[in-house]
Amino acid sequence: MSGRLFMSETDLIDGLPQNITPYTDEHIAAYPVEYIAGIDLYNAGEFHAAHDVWEERWMGEVGAQEKLFLQAMIQSAVAFHHLEIGRPGAARQMYTRAKEKFARLETNIFMSLDLTDYQAQLDAALSWLLTVPDPRELTQPDFAPPKIRLLPELSDFD
Repeated sequence: MSGRLFMSETDLIDGLPQNITPYTDEHIAAYPVEYIAGIDLYNAGEFHAAHDVWEERWMGEVGAQEKLFLQAMIQSAVAFHHLEIGRPGAARQMYTRAKEKFARLETNIFMSLDLTDYQAQLDAALSWLLTVPDPRELTQPDFAPPKIRLLPELSDFD
């Protein structure tokens, strides 16, 4: 395995410094606190903690689409957590499950997250897990996990 799990915090994402605010006050007012807190944790590389916060919301009374969306986000976070603890097979399983749930959403934007962009970042970071029958056979490359930045427009959710 590589000595470096993720790129450093000083790296640029899409040519922009990482310290750009991922959401606005309007997002904070419109969306559940767990969703916003999970974004902060995820962007900080605290993938297990992001999973916990999003799961708290997912386990509650939420609509079917939000439940599916949150489960996909949880599974994508868990994929990175599994890589942190040296479990590439489990990471691959979570990555493929997240991709399947995003596909079932049948939308490109949910809760102001551009799902096309997020999935492209996810694929750039994790598609190497799908290149061989057993990902434990691979040397983990350096990669940057997705950075979540919400679109300015608010979107409905159930």
